[in-house]
Amino acid sequence: MAKKATKGATAADAVAAVRENPYVQRFVDDDELRNNVLVAFESGRSAYGRLTNGKPAQKVLFDDKKFHKDITKAADALKDVGEALKEGPKKKRKGGIGRLVLIAILGTIIALAVSEDLRNKVLDLLFGAEEEFEYTSTTTPAPAPQPAATGS
Repeated sequence: MAKKATKGATAADAVAAVRENPYVQRFVDDDELRNNVLVAFESGRSAYGRLTNGKPAQKVLFDDKKFHKDITKAADALKDVGEALKEGPKKKRKGGIGRLVLIAILGTIIALAVSEDLRNKVLDLLFGAEEEFEYTSTTTPAPAPQPAATGS
């Protein structure tokens, strides 16, 4: 029974390793790479078919223009595949400048919400500094009522 668990774990480990392999990831993610592999395979198969169709191999190698075209096409596609794999997996963009701007805007909003001093500074910059206003009355106060005199 222990062997079955080991085999299952080994298979799971193999699947995990394949999933994490950067070349497999590149193959899965890159349409152009998959297309180049397909073109190389089909061109190679066509060239092999022309080479083994019953004609003398020497004649096919030297005189068959379609064979030459297939070989050239397969070689070009394989060259492109090799270059793509040499680059390694495509780097996934993390958002670039757009993400940076969004983080800056959110940070500014949070800072304004938290700090009253910062809010006041921003309001002063946008609308001008608040003027200190002291009110002084230009009217004279009404005279205080005189106590009524009682006649004795």
